[in-house]
Amino acid sequence: KHYSYWFAENKNYPQLLEWDREIRDFVERYIQKNVKNVSNYGGIGHIEIRRKTDLVQINIHTGFPDLLIEEQSFGISQMKIDLGKKLGLKSQNLRVNLISVTQPYGEPKILAEHVALQLRNRVPFRRTMKKAIELIGRTTDRGIKIQIAGRLNGSEMARVEWAREGRVPLQIVKAGIKYCCHPAQTIYGVLGIKIWIFRDTH
Repeated sequence: KHYSYWFAENKNYPQLLEWDREIRDFVERYIQKNVKNVSNYGGIGHIEIRRKTDLVQINIHTGFPDLLIEEQSFGISQMKIDLGKKLGLKSQNLRVNLISVTQPYGEPKILAEHVALQLRNRVPFRRTMKKAIELIGRTTDRGIKIQIAGRLNGSEMARVEWAREGRVPLQIVKAGIKYCCHPAQTIYGVLGIKIWIFRDTH
């Protein structure tokens, strides 16, 4: 599934592609800056961008309903105004929607941010991976694989550790697998987090 839906001529394609990247970076930075206790919300699953002739629609998928309360969260109206100024768009040509995700920790990005938070708080990496797998839960047709690389627990030599629960068939093209790669800045350096979540076979 794609997260950007639009059509452009060859000469306009690079600019629109760059705009998509700027939109996603802006939204993520805005939420981190303006939402109190953003670590408890887990951020956002993904951002979907749809472009029409005179309308840009941005759908922010989050699994935490508190983010849907405009007055008590980051103020979607103000974010829309700031984003419109950045892109040079009028308010009527920009639409921002917040969409709730049924299973937030089923989104690799949200789960990866949770793992990164635990690692920054110096929680042992094995306990962190085990807790992340418990958040997903286990069903007959689902699996998860978590991989963490770097100076684990402050060791001198970097290494790679991983844990898996259930089936994660990475060699099958038709397998419905969600993937995310996310960095975690710790006092010992940067750790790389990779998460694969297997839902079902399409």
